[in-house]
Amino acid sequence: MAFEQEIQQAAETLAASHHAVALTGAGHSTPSGIPDFRSPGSGLWEGVDPMKVASLYGFQRNPQAFYEWIRPLAKQIMEAKPNPAHFALAELEQMGVLQVVITQNIDELHQRAGSKRVLEVHGSVRTATCTRCHKQVSTAEMWPLFVASGTVPHCPACGGLLKPDVVLFGELLPLDVIYEAQQEAEHCDVMLVAGSSLEVYPAAELPNRAVEHGARLIVVNYAPTYMDGHATVVIHEDVAVILPQIAAKVRQLRERQ
Repeated sequence: MAFEQEIQQAAETLAASHHAVALTGAGHSTPSGIPDFRSPGSGLWEGVDPMKVASLYGFQRNPQAFYEWIRPLAKQIMEAKPNPAHFALAELEQMGVLQVVITQNIDELHQRAGSKRVLEVHGSVRTATCTRCHKQVSTAEMWPLFVASGTVPHCPACGGLLKPDVVLFGELLPLDVIYEAQQEAEHCDVMLVAGSSLEVYPAAELPNRAVEHGARLIVVNYAPTYMDGHATVVIHEDVAVILPQIAAKVRQLRERQ
C-alpha cells in the first residue's frame, strides 16, 4: 500500500492527541468536482483577472461581471456532494479526536458530511447580505434561481443588490472567526493540513502558529507546502484517498485502548 508507513504514523499521532484540529483548503473539495483557484487549465482564475471579478472594488463597480464569473461555480457547488475526505474528518470528530475543522472553503461540504464545528475563514455561500439595507438572507432559493436565469440577485426587502457572504479580495475576513481559528492553532497539539497549498494568508499562517506553540503537524496535499519541512508526516496524495485510511487506522487504535 502506498504511504502505508506515513498513514500509520499520522493515525498514531492523531490517536494520541488531546486536541487535534484540521485546516482544509480547495484541494479538499476538488474530488467533489469543485475546481481550485490556480490549477492550470481548470483553476477558477484561468482566463480572468481576480482583482476585476472577485474583489470588493470589482463587485461594487461591476456586479454583473462578478455574478457571471461565479455562476458556473455556484452550479458546481449546488451539485457537489461531500467526498470521502469530508466524511473522514467528520468521523474523526465523532470519535472525539478532531475538535474543529478550520476551512478556507465556502461550499459547506464539511457540514453536509457531518462535521459539527466548522470555522469558515473565507465565509460561506449559505447567506447573502443586501448592500443597501444590510439584511442578511438565506441563499437556499437565491442560488437555484440565479443559476437558472443568470439574473443578478436583489434583496427581497428593499430591492438592493445582494452580495454573497464570501470574502472577496480587498475585504476584511470575519475577525471573530479568524481569532477563534488562531486560538485553536495555539492550543492544539496536532494540526492536520488537508488539501491546502498554504499560499493564502492569514489561514496559511495557522500551521506555523501551531508548530511554534508545540503542536505536531500532518500535511496531506498533492503539492508541497512551505511547512513540509516542519511536519511530522507529509503525504503528497489525494486527500479523498488518504484521509479515509487515516481515519480507519485511528479507529482501530482507539478500539485497542
